[in-house]
Amino acid sequence: MKNIITVITICLSTCITYSQDWTQKIDQPVELGQVHWLRDYDEALSQSVSKDLPVFIFFQEVPGCNTCSTFGNKVMSHPLIVEAIETHFVPLVIYNNKGGADGKVLKKYKEPTWNNPVIRIVNNKGKDIVKRHSGAYEPAAVVNTIQDAILASNQIAPNYINLLQKELSNHTEEAILSMYCFWTGEKEIGSMKGVQSTQAGYMNGTEVVKVSYDPEEISYAELVSESSKKRCADKVYTNSKKEKSIAKKNNIPTKDTNEYRVDGQDKYYLSQSDYQNVPMLEIQATKSNALIAKRQSPVDVLSPRQLAILDLIKSGKIKKENRAKGAFLAEWNNIRGF
Repeated sequence: MKNIITVITICLSTCITYSQDWTQKIDQPVELGQVHWLRDYDEALSQSVSKDLPVFIFFQEVPGCNTCSTFGNKVMSHPLIVEAIETHFVPLVIYNNKGGADGKVLKKYKEPTWNNPVIRIVNNKGKDIVKRHSGAYEPAAVVNTIQDAILASNQIAPNYINLLQKELSNHTEEAILSMYCFWTGEKEIGSMKGVQSTQAGYMNGTEVVKVSYDPEEISYAELVSESSKKRCADKVYTNSKKEKSIAKKNNIPTKDTNEYRVDGQDKYYLSQSDYQNVPMLEIQATKSNALIAKRQSPVDVLSPRQLAILDLIKSGKIKKENRAKGAFLAEWNNIRGF
């Protein structure tokens, strides 16, 4: 219970602290991305004590090489990664190509100078709480380190971070199932564990749902079986002999795939709600659509800042527009500095 209260307090505090700043693009070196960084090590440790949060130390070359600038653009500018860092940690950047105070911190941690990006997450004594992060420059790898550090500091990882990790991992396979109503299909299939995205469309003149799923969380056999129980797998479209055999065991007819056409009202239930105006990851849009279809709130799958955007839209400060089904990063950047 204490952990839950702590997380809620931190989230509310962050929304208040950055209620103006996070909506604006920060004018700082590209290598630093869009995180509001502290530059003083002692101040970071002091805030670590007062906020009861670990320090996220970002060792970075500024100005830096192509790897450094790409990391700033691709990782440290991703809105949900930025939010996670600013919410669950005290963000501190140390330049690895400077002397003075930066040089002292480099020496303390035995970090090399003129180096590619390195992340260390430490407690208020300056001690590592997770393994030093280096050599892995993709967003998914950084999110994994963030998740580990949140757990190591006795915080609860919010669902939006878990969903971000799933989407970034890109470990998915695809299935196409037909049913009497693809909107029902999106509702029922989209709520299944392991399903990362659904899309309503047509194949061979019938309504189908194209499903992207993680085979480590739900197998093809489980997906087909569960969908059939919900009357959402009247037929399976596939060219795979193995998948046809699985469908046959479940007494489901199969047909080879042909030309697919997406429906104009994909994510129907989401598109009928105010949440359609919020930029979302594809997995968030899928889960939100399924929840709304079942008259449940999608609050748990969105971040505090995404919910704050919804409030800004309702207040008229941001124009209403269907953003949930667009490209997440492009839609987020389009409303920055509204």
